Amino acid sequence: MEEMSKIVNGCENAENELKNLFSKIETESPASLLAKTQNLHKNLIVYKAYNLISIVLSLTAILKYKLSSDNFKIASRILNDAKFLALNGKDKQALAVNEYCEGVIQYYEGALGDAFNTFSKINIDDLPYENLRTNKNLILKNLTGDSSSSTVQEEPYTALLNVARTLAAETNTDTLLKTVAEEIKKVLNADRCTVFLLDRDKNELWSKVALGMESKEIRLSADTGIAGYSAKNGEIINIKDAYSDPRFNKEIDKQTGYVTKNMITMPIWNLKHEILGVFQVLNKLDGEFSKQDEETLLTIGASVGIAIENAKLFDSQQKMIESQRRLFASFIDTLAASIDARDKITAGHSNRVKMYSELIADVLELPQQEKENVSHAAILHDIGKIGIRDAVLQKDGKLTDEEYAHIQQHVKITYDILTKIYLNEEFKDVAEIASSHHEKYNGTGYFRKLKEGEIPFGGRILAVGDVFDAITSKRHYRDKMPVKQALDIIKNGAGAHFDPVVVDAFFKIRTDKLVQVFLSEVDARLDEEAAKILENYTVDYLYDLLSNKENLSDDEKIFVEVFNKYYNCKAGN
Repeated sequence: MEEMSKIVNGCENAENELKNLFSKIETESPASLLAKTQNLHKNLIVYKAYNLISIVLSLTAILKYKLSSDNFKIASRILNDAKFLALNGKDKQALAVNEYCEGVIQYYEGALGDAFNTFSKINIDDLPYENLRTNKNLILKNLTGDSSSSTVQEEPYTALLNVARTLAAETNTDTLLKTVAEEIKKVLNADRCTVFLLDRDKNELWSKVALGMESKEIRLSADTGIAGYSAKNGEIINIKDAYSDPRFNKEIDKQTGYVTKNMITMPIWNLKHEILGVFQVLNKLDGEFSKQDEETLLTIGASVGIAIENAKLFDSQQKMIESQRRLFASFIDTLAASIDARDKITAGHSNRVKMYSELIADVLELPQQEKENVSHAAILHDIGKIGIRDAVLQKDGKLTDEEYAHIQQHVKITYDILTKIYLNEEFKDVAEIASSHHEKYNGTGYFRKLKEGEIPFGGRILAVGDVFDAITSKRHYRDKMPVKQALDIIKNGAGAHFDPVVVDAFFKIRTDKLVQVFLSEVDARLDEEAAKILENYTVDYLYDLLSNKENLSDDEKIFVEVFNKYYNCKAGN
C-alpha cells in the first residue's frame, strides 16, 4: 500500500509539473525546460506511467525543435514514440497533446496544410492544459484567416474540411465516395445523395454509392434521365420540381418506391476535364436547393474526380510495391546468408534476432509497417560484418582493444551499405534501425552515441533481441549463458542499456514462443504437451520462478524443467 501511495503521489506531482512546463514553453529557454523534462522522464519510467511519459516525450519533441530546427527528424521520431505509447494506452489526453505538438512543429516548419489538418482533428476537450486549448484555437484562426472567431462553426465549412481530410487520406474509392456523399447530404440538408460513375464501354451510369438504398445498385442508360443529361452535357442542374421536368426518368422512382421532389445534379470531372460520373442530391429537407448549394457542391466536386483517379493510381502502385516487397525480401535474405557463410558458429543469429524482435513488436502491438521495418532491419543488422577481417570475426578468445574497435566498425559499415540501397519510402527507416542496435539508452553505445528518444524505436527493440541472442547462443569463446543470468542482464539493463518499455515487452512474451526461437537453431521440435505447459507462462513469470526456486509448486517445477530442457536442447535431441 505504501509503495502504491508513493506511485500515485509521484504521478500527481508529475502531472502538476507537466502543466507548469507547458505553461512556460513560450517564456523560458528550451534548454532549461529540456533539462527539467528529461529529469521528469526518468522519474516517470520508475513509475511506469506510460501515459505521462507519452506527454513528456511530446513536450521533449517541441523543445528539441525549438532548440534548433535541424532537430526536425529527431523531434519526429520522439513524436512517433509518444504517439505509440498514447495509442497503446488508449489515452485520449496523451494522444491530443501528441497531435498538438505535431501540429505546432508543422506550423513552424511552414507545412500549413498539414498543420491545419492536424489541429482540426484534435478534440479540444481532450487537451489537458488551458494554454494548449487557447494556442490551438489561435493557430487555427491564423491558418484560416478568421479574425472574428477562434473556432469555426459554419456547417458548410465543417463539411468541406471533412471532405478535404477524406480526399487527402483515403485511397479506397468506395470509402472515399461514401464519406463525400454523406457530407454532401449533411451540408445541403438533403434526404439522399447518390454517386453515379460513368461506364463508357456500356454507356451506363451505375450507383457506386446510393445513400438510403442499402446494397441495391442502380444502373441506367447514360442517354436518359437528369443524371445522364448532366453526364453528357457537363451541366450542373438544379430542379425545383422533378416530375415537371421532361428529362426526369420516373422509372427509377417506380423501381425503388422513392418519390423525388427536387434535386441538384453535378458532373464529376478529372484533371483532363473528362466526366467520370455525377453527384445527384435529392429532396432538400427545408425547401429547395439554392445557388449557394450549387456553389458548395461545385467546391466539393472540384477535387473528387482527382481523388478518384488518385485512388486508381494508388491501387496500381500498391501492386507494384507488393512486387518490390517480394524482391526486397529475397534481396535481404541473400545478404543475410552472406554473413552466415563467413562464420558458421554464428549462423542463424540475424534470423533469431528477427524472431525475438518480432515477438517484442507483437507484444507492443506495433503497426504492420513498423513491424516489417523492424524485421528487415533485424535480418540486415550485421551486414556490415562483411567489412570485418576474418581473423577478428572468427577469433577463438578475447579480442584485443584494437580488434574490438575494428569489430565495432561493422555498425557504421551497415549504415553505409544500407543508405546506398534505394528503398521505397515505407522502408526508409530500415538503415537507421539496423545501424542503431548497438546504441544504448543512456547514450554510451555506438556508433553515434544516441540516447533515449534519439534512437529509433526499432533500434531499441533490436538491441534487446541482439544481446539476448548473443548471450544465449554458443560462441567461439564460450557456451551459452544460463537463462537466469541472461534474463538478469536484460532486466538490469533497463534504463541504462535498454529502453524500459522494450524490456517490459520482452518479459511479457509467452515462453512457448521464446522456445520456438531456441529450437530454430537445432534439429528439434516442441512437442504438443510441452507447448501446452509453456503457453501458460510469460518470461516475467519464468524469471520470478528462477529467482525463488525453493518455493515452487509441483506445476511450477514441471514448467521450469520443461523450459530448461528446450533451452539446453542440442541438435538431434
